[in-house]
Order: sequence, then structure tokens, then C-alpha cells
Amino acid sequence: MFVLSELKINKNQLHFMEIDQIFKNNQDWIKDKLKVDSDYFNNLSKGQSPDILYVGCSDSRVTAEELMGVSPGDAFVHRNIANMVPNTDLSAMSVIDYAVTHLKVNNIVVCGHYYCGGVKAAMDSQDLGILNPWLRNIRDVYRIHHDELDAIADEEEKYKRLVELNVQEQCVNVIKTVEVQNAFKERDLQVHGWVFDIHTGKLIDLNIDFDNILKNQNIS
Repeated sequence: MFVLSELKINKNQLHFMEIDQIFKNNQDWIKDKLKVDSDYFNNLSKGQSPDILYVGCSDSRVTAEELMGVSPGDAFVHRNIANMVPNTDLSAMSVIDYAVTHLKVNNIVVCGHYYCGGVKAAMDSQDLGILNPWLRNIRDVYRIHHDELDAIADEEEKYKRLVELNVQEQCVNVIKTVEVQNAFKERDLQVHGWVFDIHTGKLIDLNIDFDNILKNQNIS
């Protein structure tokens, strides 16, 4: 019992040490930024005018600004499990409204990634509790494209293709929003579907033919 208590204390101490290190890292980061530009934080506080809305996955291995090589203020970022844009999600809808209507972004990116845990979970039939309604959106993507997916014998390739098709369907969801439809009438707003390959670090443009997809769905 004494040994177990000691172990618990050591784990807690380790936890606090890790959190404490974050604040030390923050101080070092501030110093580094100010060495390069003494007005760095003054300029940040003046506001934002990003040209990109990035919708990505919450996966801790995938950081939006880092993989795109952009600076703070260049991208307005929204992340959730499996980079979803369901029209019932007030968070995603609010982000799109603010980015498109108020920030006037000209590019919207939906970026998935291979070996996505959310997509993998949606492929399984197990009960995942509160995650079930969210994963249902991905399972609907599978249902829509089941002919193509079921024809893929290799499970890993099927998994990767579902990642790509999920990106495609979320892009379509973006295009269907009123804010984006209105913006199309006013300016050259573009929607992009990308995948990040964790194994290579490469960003892949899926070059989705939205005109053809939307035509087949009778959406203009």
C-alpha cells in the first residue's frame, strides 16, 4: 500500500512538472519572438485578416500552421474529430459564418489525414457511446460511397480512401452553407480538399471536381 501511494505521488509530481514546463516554454517562446521582432506581440494584438479558413482534425499529431508553414494570423483554424462539417454542428457553422462573412477569407481548406482515428473508429461496428452520433456522419460517407469502398480488398487502402472521401463530403457540406453560397456571388472564394500524409509529411491536394459532384447532386 505504501509503495502504491508513493507511485501515485511520483506520477502527480511528474504531471505538475510537465505542465510547469509548458509555462517555461512559453517564456522562452516570448523571448525568442521579441529577439527577432520587438513589436511582434503589438502587431498580433492589432487584429487578424487571414486569407484561409482551415478545417482539420483534432489529432495531436497534426498541427495546422506548422504543416502549412504559415504564421499566426494567416489562417483561421477550426478542428474537431475527423475534420467534420455537419450542418447540425453549431461550432462548425459559426466558424464558417465568421470566417466567410466577417473575415472575408478567400480560401476554405478541409484537410484530413491518413490513419485518422475517427475515420478508423467509424469503420468499426463497436458501440462508442457519446461518439456514436458524431461518427454516424462518417458512416454516412461510407454508405454513400459503399460501392467504391467495398470494391477495395486491401483494408489499409480502403481506410485511406475513406479518409479522402470524407474530406470530399465535408467540402460539399461547406459549399452547401448559405454563407459560402452568398460569398460565391460576391468574390472568388475557393474550397479545397487536402489530405496530410503522416508517413511522409506531405500535403496532398485531392483536386476534387466539385462542379461535377454538385451537378450530380442537383446542387448549383
